[in-house]
Amino acid sequence: MPQMPQEGATAPDFDLAADGGRRARLADMKGRKIVLYFYPKDDTSGCTKEAMEFNALRADFDAAGATILGVSADDAKSHDKFKAKYDLAFALGSDPEKTMLEAYGVWVEKSMYGRKYMGIERSTFLIDAEGRVAKVWPKVKVPGHAAEVLAAAKAI
Repeated sequence: MPQMPQEGATAPDFDLAADGGRRARLADMKGRKIVLYFYPKDDTSGCTKEAMEFNALRADFDAAGATILGVSADDAKSHDKFKAKYDLAFALGSDPEKTMLEAYGVWVEKSMYGRKYMGIERSTFLIDAEGRVAKVWPKVKVPGHAAEVLAAAKAI
């Protein structure tokens, strides 16, 4: 299993299908900070709360020169429904093949009620304008997380 990229490392490249029939590519975001957050599933309680927190601060992230990109293994059609339902104003990338999830070390073995399964570890990466990992938040707890990421984005 690949490890999470460490702070200071070059961010692993990606090119994903995204909502609205678009593509989400690291190369297209060069020159801007990127808030790359990984979440388990569209339209579930924790993932919805996290998306809403990032969405509420979107203008502040934009003012800090940061682009928000949420990524899960859900397909782009699911992302379209999720964005429309909650009026999300940032891109959602789709990685059903789990290539990017593995490259960022967030596709991990999890355990619930004694049952082991593979899933996404809720994690966030702040990537600087040069494409290096500036900050990593593994095992994210949702309340207040978006505000913490915003403070870090403003600081770099």
